[in-house]
Amino acid sequence: MTHNVPVRVADLSTFDTIIDARSPAEFSLDHIPGAINCPVLDDDERRIVGTLYAQTGAFEARRVGGAMVAANLARHLRERFSEYPASWRPAVYCWRGGMRSGSMVTWLRLVGWDAQQLSGGYKSFRHHVLQQIATQCPRLKLQVICGATGSAKTRILQALAARGEQVLDLEQCASHKGSLLGSLPGVEQPSQKRFETLIVSALEPMN
Repeated sequence: MTHNVPVRVADLSTFDTIIDARSPAEFSLDHIPGAINCPVLDDDERRIVGTLYAQTGAFEARRVGGAMVAANLARHLRERFSEYPASWRPAVYCWRGGMRSGSMVTWLRLVGWDAQQLSGGYKSFRHHVLQQIATQCPRLKLQVICGATGSAKTRILQALAARGEQVLDLEQCASHKGSLLGSLPGVEQPSQKRFETLIVSALEPMN
């Protein structure tokens, strides 16, 4: 097992699994591509702990929250992590690389897994996304397909992708057909943060 040292966003591809320890609501808003959600506090528990912190202070919030975290970690160990071998290397993150991901990393390392914590948590990933959008777009020779509504622009993009061309389909990322045709039936639109994450995921392999 390596030393417990915070890892960077660029290092995440070297891990077997990326674990998002935030609440389900935070995860649904946006998350690192490929991450699995194993919350140490669910949405209601996070609200309870936050209220306690505001009304009574840090000690009571940590006492109550600690019991919740311990119960959730025990459940994840039984239900989510029980099949992983001793060689499993997960990277764990929360909102800013604090107590939620830190508590999970501590327990996983006590078991014997080489778990590591993402430095800065989701906030560092979000910074990476914005930085990539700012730097990737200017360096790429992007060609925009324009045309009236119903002129088969999406089909052209799909045909190009099928031929192995590098394609950025903004409507696909947005789950939306544009101002006239609107959202895709039965498909929820992503948040702005999720939309930008999907754009970066499409841009990063391009050259």
